[in-house]
Amino acid sequence: MEGPVHSATFDQLSRQVGVELGHSSWVTVDQPTVDAFARVTRDESPIHVNASSVEALVFGGTIAHGFLTLSLIAAMAYEVCPSIRRTQTLNYGFDRVRFVAPVTVGSRVRARFTLVALAKEPAGWRARYEVTVDIEGKELPAVVCTWITAGIETNFDPETDFTSVQASDPLAKDA
Repeated sequence: MEGPVHSATFDQLSRQVGVELGHSSWVTVDQPTVDAFARVTRDESPIHVNASSVEALVFGGTIAHGFLTLSLIAAMAYEVCPSIRRTQTLNYGFDRVRFVAPVTVGSRVRARFTLVALAKEPAGWRARYEVTVDIEGKELPAVVCTWITAGIETNFDPETDFTSVQASDPLAKDA
């Protein structure tokens, strides 16, 4: 997914503080994804990439890296968390992260987002979300965390400006 599926004004979103905004679609964590993440991060521990290793046998197979599961939050947020119009959202970081239960390869996960704070900043805003990454069919979540995002003011509003930008794109090919 390329970006948020919906947007709101700062005032509209501020009325959602304290509210669970919803949950993402289920995402399957497959072995090719885990293997690619292992290569990129240079964490090719057998528990992640070798299903017949002793370590993996403890969990009934390979498990996803905790940081892989954590990194999926950004993409899952696109489905749930609205962008604030005329700002660019940035990942500001985490206050607290706990990897509660392992995600075995082949499992499906989804994230639930509760907006717990939203404040104006000199050049934009800052938001704080409580996020829980659930594992389908499991009682314990994979991850619970406090995620912080920040917005920087821009002059672009995807709700109203997209067609005008597209029409004036100097790189667009003539039809």
